[in-house]
Amino acid sequence: MIDINGAHGEGGGQVLRTSLTLSALTGKPLHIHHIRASRDQPGLQHQHLTAVKAVASLTKAELKGASLNSTELTLIPSDIHAGRYQFNITTAGALTLVLQTILLPLSFAHGSSNVILTGGTHVRWSLIYHYLSEHWLPIINHLGFRAQLELRAAGFYPKGRGKVHVKILPSEELNPFQCVERGKLVGIRGLSGVANLPEEIAKRQKHQALRRLYNVCRNTKIKTLNLPSPVKGTFILLRAEFNQCGSACYTSLGAPGKPAEKVADEAVDAMLSFLQSNGGVDQYLADQLLLPLSLIEGFSHFRTNVITQHLLTNAYIIRQFLPVQIEMDGHLHEPGGVKINGINRLILPS
Repeated sequence: MIDINGAHGEGGGQVLRTSLTLSALTGKPLHIHHIRASRDQPGLQHQHLTAVKAVASLTKAELKGASLNSTELTLIPSDIHAGRYQFNITTAGALTLVLQTILLPLSFAHGSSNVILTGGTHVRWSLIYHYLSEHWLPIINHLGFRAQLELRAAGFYPKGRGKVHVKILPSEELNPFQCVERGKLVGIRGLSGVANLPEEIAKRQKHQALRRLYNVCRNTKIKTLNLPSPVKGTFILLRAEFNQCGSACYTSLGAPGKPAEKVADEAVDAMLSFLQSNGGVDQYLADQLLLPLSLIEGFSHFRTNVITQHLLTNAYIIRQFLPVQIEMDGHLHEPGGVKINGINRLILPS
């Protein structure tokens, strides 16, 4: 049994999610304690509990401690089963985080899977749906994993009530990832969206971003969207593309009383900060690439604009389950390189 201290490093939900994914993939029983101990509301909240039950469902696992606010959990998985699943978060908890927990296990299952997820799609402190669909998913598919996403309804804080349909096929030939020199900036593409709010808000976000980015990249284009949703909300996404490799994506969400211009400014400020670094991928994608690249045999190497505590913690958890080499040639809160010697997925249980 793998014993994980949930308070290690960053000490948040990422420790739990990475541990769940790896327990499912390796078949190793997991005991995790002090779950989210560093958070204002420690223990399993609704979205974390849904992720736990999702992994237990697709691995026919034995569970102990799977209850709201629990700070200790034991999961004993069996084989991974492809199939049709539906996992519901009754709050605005991020369904995107549940998706990222189950995607890799189902990618190694025998057969395709169809999953319906409900909950929050565009909420703070998590990657929003459009970050996944526009940025994360194309790179994951490029590596050799195969998944499709469809947004049926957007779910914003505080009500959530979003819905996403996911199709996951067995992975094919998997490819390591190289992105050390990103090259020149060739364009910035963006989305400015609203749900059940005047389209003028989306246009204000768009024009504010365009005004600020014009002198940085004249090849900047932003589309406006009206999202299907039972609730109100707004967001903006900006994605930079380079002529050699890599990309960077930043988002911002609206809130009651928050001007549209400020929503745009938050995303633009983050993008400009990235462009001043020599990173090949943004800090959020770096964190999300670590686990899949550990499962791809061969040498992967990329640079990111910020070595985060999230990234360091994720590397630590992966090493507890897998005989993988992960090295970083940078300091916390500074740009750095990440080197991964991945394992052959065939050593994992089928």
